[in-house]
Order: sequence, then structure tokens, then C-alpha cells
Amino acid sequence: MDVFLKDIAVWAPGLEDDEEALKKWTDGEIEILREKVSPKLEYTDPLFRRRLSQISKMTVHVVHKLLEKTDFNRETKIVFVSLRGEIEREFTINQGLIEDNDILPAGFSLSVFNTPVALATLAFKLQGGYSVIYPSKNDFMQGLKTAVAPLLAGTEEQIVLVYADELVPEVYGDKIPSDNTPLAFAALLSSKDGKSLAGKLELDFGACTPSEFLKSLLQ
Repeated sequence: MDVFLKDIAVWAPGLEDDEEALKKWTDGEIEILREKVSPKLEYTDPLFRRRLSQISKMTVHVVHKLLEKTDFNRETKIVFVSLRGEIEREFTINQGLIEDNDILPAGFSLSVFNTPVALATLAFKLQGGYSVIYPSKNDFMQGLKTAVAPLLAGTEEQIVLVYADELVPEVYGDKIPSDNTPLAFAALLSSKDGKSLAGKLELDFGACTPSEFLKSLLQ
């Protein structure tokens, strides 16, 4: 079986919601900015968005954009892939444990692996459920192939694939990965119709970053 791309939504610092900037990035003319900036989420309640991290805001926004473009069935299953998750909040939690031997419940609830996609489902009343994948050794392609397995197996006709990673804080020093790119995208994938991804899923394990894979989808 094949996998097809029906539509996609992207957000990253320096690209924002500018389709021309996205095209220039795809063509290699500009780069995503390594900055801690986020979409404003003005279509959500201020109390909902005020404490959200960069990764959560980007995730909510790309799901919103995809809904606007496709109005996909709200019972469609979502698969969320991330290499680092809420890394800045996780650092803060660990710092609190070390320095104060304490964790604030509100902070902890926003630091767990499923926070970004859970917030998106709450914001838009999505009822299809979600899976969260954090691939071993930062191997994005492993995560991607796990995500599309239900389409290839014929157990789902379509899924929403969401990827997001935020900027790793400078406090990590020499542990910051070389691909420290804040980026999120949401793609409606189908087993029946759309743009064929034949060959896109056969890239070498570990040899393709999320940015490189996204460019291959957009070209």
C-alpha cells in the first residue's frame, strides 16, 4: 500500500504563516530562525494560551491551520512525533527538584510528553484520540514509519501526523543538538488519495532530519 499527503500546515520562526517565506525556505534561500518565538494563538482563550511553551503553541497552531485548510474529521486519529518534547519545562522541573526538592503540580502537568498534542485536542474538541512517539536515538524516520503504520496496515484510512520540536535552551551548552531547529507541521495523510509519498518513507534511518523530510514533502 501507498501513503498519500492530502494537505499540510507549517509554522517556524522566520516563516510564520507566510507562504512565500515557506517556499523560499524549501528552495534553500532562507533559514528557519533559531529563536524562541511562537504563534500568538489569538483564536484561543487568553487563559488557555498564556502559559504555553513554544512547542505547545506551535503544535496548537499547525493543527488549527490544518483544520482551516481541510476541515478534517474531528474523529481522525492523531500521531504526534517529537525528538525533544517540552525540553525547557522538563529542565525547569528537574531544577526545582534539585534546588527545592519540590514540583509544582501546574508546572508538571505542562511538562509531560503528551502536553502539546493534548492541548490541541482540547482547543479544537478533537475526539479521535492520539498517540505520542519519541523515537530512539533521535531517529525521526523511525518515528515517521511508526506513525504511518496504521495506513499501511489498512486499519486507518487517514491520520493526522503532527511533528514539533522547540528551541533547546542555551543552558544545555555543548549538549545542544546540531539540528536545534524550532519547527512544527501537521499533515493529513491518507491511504487512498492525495500526493503519493512513494519513496519518501524509504530514506536512510537517521539520515533525514524533520526539516529535510518536510522539504521533501513540499517540493
